[in-house]
Amino acid sequence: MCGIAGIINFKKNLFTYEAYNRLLVRDMAQKLSHRGPDASGEWVGEHAAFSHARLSVIDIEGGKQPMKKTIEGYEFVITYNGELYNTKELKNELIKCGYVFTTNSDTEVLLYTYIHYGVDCCKKLNGIYSFCIWDSMRQQIYICRDRFGVKPLFYANFENNIIFASEIKALFCYPNFKPRLDKNGLCEIFALSPAKTQGVGVFKGVDELRPGCYMLINRSGLFTKRYWQFESKEHKDSYEETIENVRDLVCDSIKRQLVSDVPIGTLLSGGLDSSIISAVAATELKKENKQLSTYSFDYEDNDRYFKASAFQPDADKPWVKRMVEEFDTNHTFLVCKNENLINYLYDAMYYKDLPGMADCDSSLLYFCREIKKNHTVILSGECSDEIFGGYPWFRSEKAFKTDAFPWCYDLSLRKKALKPVVEETLNLEEYSKMRYFETINETPVFDGDNEEEKRRREIAYLNITWFMTNLLDRKDRMSMASGLEVRVPFCDHRLFEYVWNIPWEMKNKNNISKNILREAAKTILPYDVLNRKKSPYPKTHNPYYEKAVRELLYEILNDQSSPILTFVDRANIMDICKEGSDYGKPFFGQLMAIPQFMGYLIQVNYWLDEFKPALV
Repeated sequence: MCGIAGIINFKKNLFTYEAYNRLLVRDMAQKLSHRGPDASGEWVGEHAAFSHARLSVIDIEGGKQPMKKTIEGYEFVITYNGELYNTKELKNELIKCGYVFTTNSDTEVLLYTYIHYGVDCCKKLNGIYSFCIWDSMRQQIYICRDRFGVKPLFYANFENNIIFASEIKALFCYPNFKPRLDKNGLCEIFALSPAKTQGVGVFKGVDELRPGCYMLINRSGLFTKRYWQFESKEHKDSYEETIENVRDLVCDSIKRQLVSDVPIGTLLSGGLDSSIISAVAATELKKENKQLSTYSFDYEDNDRYFKASAFQPDADKPWVKRMVEEFDTNHTFLVCKNENLINYLYDAMYYKDLPGMADCDSSLLYFCREIKKNHTVILSGECSDEIFGGYPWFRSEKAFKTDAFPWCYDLSLRKKALKPVVEETLNLEEYSKMRYFETINETPVFDGDNEEEKRRREIAYLNITWFMTNLLDRKDRMSMASGLEVRVPFCDHRLFEYVWNIPWEMKNKNNISKNILREAAKTILPYDVLNRKKSPYPKTHNPYYEKAVRELLYEILNDQSSPILTFVDRANIMDICKEGSDYGKPFFGQLMAIPQFMGYLIQVNYWLDEFKPALV
């Protein structure tokens, strides 16, 4: 994967000041150098300037960017972040059409796909990507993002320039474009975060290209179009056919994503999703006389302090050992020390550009950096629960009857943390409801659904467009901050399109969570692993973390120069800190309770101090 950035202006000739614009986009790419530590490059044309920070995975020598092709005198230039998993099929198709390839990179395949198919090229792609193409023939810029937003893309329209980049921080390299916050941005931080509204960049003037969309920029302006969306319709396959089709789609996606010119590994928690990926990958690599490398995560002293709960019924370690023995993987147990969990809160915020999931982010950043010492490409199990219905709110009566995000029903903790005048001005409840109903109204409907199935589609769509997007963004930022590429085989649009319409009675047959996936994996996994209850991303159970974040937050609250004091009620937060860790009442998701809320506030303070946004 990589980092991309650039400037677009159809009202002046950027090549007139080529040296200046080259340095400017080079500075933007430098802000993204963690995403691509292996190489960098720039290109300046008449109306656009691109830069690229490269992480080399496929065709290490031939895939340098920005890449330029000249066809019949017309110039086409691309800067691209991502990976195509149908490169071989597209390349063969294009060769038949007369195209001649000079590299083995998917970048060249992607550029020729655009040249041949135009703006509809996106419909041909299977992969994770965000890219920008200068098209001199049509005198336009084409910017595109993958269907689920695995790869980020932000932009701003400033002084007749369109500035774009993989991460927000790079946008602020542009002269006089400064961080600003308005009421909506503050509502994103205090009402919705660590999730975020799709298309919103939080800072005023910063937008995000939504997943499944492309953007055209020309002399007439900027136009955005959605090229992919779910289609809700009747599922006509039998139960047996459905199981077989799910198995084929899952296995095909995993096998496609094993293509790499560098060694590949998997994240293995011993849960259903990561075990399926690891089992298929290990079996495929064994055919080539190769051994799969696997990694698992845990925390210092968790063996001593772990406490089972409804959300986290058991520890991962015994299940990981079971899988390692079954599939003979080269396994590494990674353990995060308590001090790293705290110290990395700051780095995690910096690389995300926004406050995030506190210790979930800081630990992931630490683990990714450890993995990078040996591997550059890893497969991970995200995106299964959202489409197969694995989260508890898919079967929760409260989720069905409450008009609110099911991972964040109760905003009372968030509201209590704010000064009364700030809470009254922002009205977190109203903003959250507005964003919730926007998504509900966007959910693709099928007239044949009864009310229960209709509501279940709404819950699934909420999960995919909010919760899953947040987890994907978290994984992208923490991994790319480490120069590590993480692929997500379950996030294949063909699989999602098919499973989207499978009725709940199949997905949850005999009241078995993710039943259809478990049935599909019967020929892949051992019986006991196949039937393990869901356990989320592991967390520390060591009281050290809670004590450390409390003390750190106290320091911030007692420092009159702390920027967060503009917004929060110091006395109320002191009271919140004394409440302790009640994991039965998470403020976000399943496990983000008081300790994580304290960590989140620490990240908010650091975010305000780092960006120093003006309030508008």
